[in-house]
Amino acid sequence: MPALVLLGAQWGDEGKGKATDLLGGSVDYVVRYQGGNNAGHTVVVGDQKYALHLLPSGILSPGCTPVIGNGVVVDPSVLFSELNGLNERGVDTSKLLISGNAHIITPYNVTVDKVTERFLGKRKIGTTGRGIGPTYADKINRVGIRVQDLYDESILTQKVEAALDGKNQLLTKVFNRRAIETDQIVEELLTYAERLRPYVADTVLVLNKALDDDKVVLFEGGQGTLLDIDHGTYPFVTSSNPTAGGACTGSGVGPTKISRVIGILKAYTTRVGAGPFPTELLDEDGEALRRIGGERGVTTGRDRRCGWFDAPIARYATRVNGLTDFFLTKLDVLTGWDEIPVCVAYEIDGKRVEELPYSQTDFHHAKPIYENLPGWSEDITKAKTFADLPKNAQAYVKALEDMSGAPISAIGVGPGRDETIEINSFLR
Repeated sequence: MPALVLLGAQWGDEGKGKATDLLGGSVDYVVRYQGGNNAGHTVVVGDQKYALHLLPSGILSPGCTPVIGNGVVVDPSVLFSELNGLNERGVDTSKLLISGNAHIITPYNVTVDKVTERFLGKRKIGTTGRGIGPTYADKINRVGIRVQDLYDESILTQKVEAALDGKNQLLTKVFNRRAIETDQIVEELLTYAERLRPYVADTVLVLNKALDDDKVVLFEGGQGTLLDIDHGTYPFVTSSNPTAGGACTGSGVGPTKISRVIGILKAYTTRVGAGPFPTELLDEDGEALRRIGGERGVTTGRDRRCGWFDAPIARYATRVNGLTDFFLTKLDVLTGWDEIPVCVAYEIDGKRVEELPYSQTDFHHAKPIYENLPGWSEDITKAKTFADLPKNAQAYVKALEDMSGAPISAIGVGPGRDETIEINSFLR
């Protein structure tokens, strides 16, 4: 059976949670392979809405084992808060597995994140202030704290001391803050050790054995392609690799075991935080997309910037991820427009550019070239098949498919778990 990767094909917030949850009943493991609680998924099950920030969406599927891989950074306080919230609502979370090699977001990582972003002023990146970037920086600088370190107090203390040597210099001499005490951090981290213990596992071994046993494993990316640290709109990006390659490094499963890569694509475009956004709408249409689409970040609580669909971005996502399929979400939000503009190319310095420019400067100055497609007014939320959609909605989907470079295999026509049109099975 296949290993599948499911990821965002734009700037995140495309509806990955809905797609992952839709597949959750058909897969044995759902794996978060990067990011931390700076990501967010909203999943609607019946009349219940669940907002997940760190946990894999598969935790809502009873037969599925949710896994937090080695590429994720974990804030224990957030993790337990999320687990408690689900347990109180009757969700069984006992099957969760957490890699012993995942890195811990410490209190000092959060502090450094907040003061650094504040210090940048108008040059700020737009981070969530949750310590994600500083934790990944510690990982690369080899002063990070891993989950397994909580079970050796001596090693933990040495690592915290090493991390704080430089950070306290920064906090006291640059930011005029108090130094952070090693003992205080160690004591707090050790309070999480025993509660974490039942979940900690060699997830690399578990996942590879599962695939050898013909189990279905779904790898779930946080954020989106254009927030990838290497392939996104740098520096307005996250600190990890939500693209398909990150699924391998963030889980310990080799690329030859992955059979399908599914990109989640919103029927329009949104972005949270700073950075270039060619199709952004600062008018009534943008406000209507925000209002109708409920475009507020699950984790950040910030209003999302909204714009029309950007085909060069979709083609770029197909290319860097090797996408085999798209899941198109929120098609219902576009109901009611007489015409729907779609960005088919950019104008940069008076020239037409068909693909996403590699230069940040060029992308910052890119102006969208639109093609208007006819809209529809019929309610599509009850559609069960592609043929149930109005002709203009069908034409819109086909146009996006042709422009994006991969088949659209499923369409979201509403927020509910059952409000999805499946055209081709992702498990084929």
